[in-house]
Amino acid sequence: MKKIRIGTRQSPLALWQANKIASILGAKGHETEIVAITSEGDDNLKQPIYSLGLTGVFTRSLDIALLNDKVDIAVHSLKDVPTVLPETLQLVAYPERASSADILVYKSEDIFEKEHRVIATGSLRRKAFWNHKYPTDTIVDLRGNVQLRLKKLQDNDEWDGAIFAFAGLDRSEILEELNSKGLHYKVIDWMLAAPSQGILGVVAKEGFDLSDINNPECELFATVERQFLNVLEGGCTAPIGALVEKIDDENYSFKGAILSIDGKEMITIERQFKANEYPTKGKEFAEECIAQGAAKMIEEIKKEIGSK
Repeated sequence: MKKIRIGTRQSPLALWQANKIASILGAKGHETEIVAITSEGDDNLKQPIYSLGLTGVFTRSLDIALLNDKVDIAVHSLKDVPTVLPETLQLVAYPERASSADILVYKSEDIFEKEHRVIATGSLRRKAFWNHKYPTDTIVDLRGNVQLRLKKLQDNDEWDGAIFAFAGLDRSEILEELNSKGLHYKVIDWMLAAPSQGILGVVAKEGFDLSDINNPECELFATVERQFLNVLEGGCTAPIGALVEKIDDENYSFKGAILSIDGKEMITIERQFKANEYPTKGKEFAEECIAQGAAKMIEEIKKEIGSK
């Protein structure tokens, strides 16, 4: 059996994810090798993510490695993977989903009593949701891997907190270390997750079969959430949240939202659907948002991003 070369970014979290897939593949009898590759998004920590290009700043280098046969598969946090992949590449497995939640990591409990806070995040979605709820707060840009972002939070006396994905800190085994760093965390239960947040996605050339490590329910979650994103986004980086949750074996719930960059406007949708209906539901839910005015909002977002 041929050894599977696993392409990954070089951050500690990305390497954890690649090794997780290597472990899953190993349990199925596959021999693997980890190949670490630098991404444009990791190299450039000065510009906001949305200014680096439309989509895929964390996946382009791995896409090129796949197309040039330098690696056989690429492992990603699925929320970083564009909804339209380069020709001949496809998502071949959705092995697992961890928590989809965002968390606030903060320095002092008095953060919740303050009238004005300074919150750090590099995500347009998190910025928009936070501004929607706390319009007088200041949002500052924060880039880098998990460890670097935490250090920046600790080192900046003016910052009150920063927003992270729960799964990222959990997979990096950092959650239990926060107290020793003088930090605390709280799940932001009113902030809707990025589509596919918490899901691991495996990309390969068309025809590469990894069905033996695929989780069909994760595929359902990812398909609906990414389809919703794809129809609304139109190639534009936008503040969009989407989350599918299981009700029972036959029924699922969906929550979706799109916001203006300043968070002042928000269109939301909540629906339920049957398991066998999932292949088209993301598109249907997005079209409902478009009927509520989402297309106009996307155009305004494109103009605002283009002017920065």
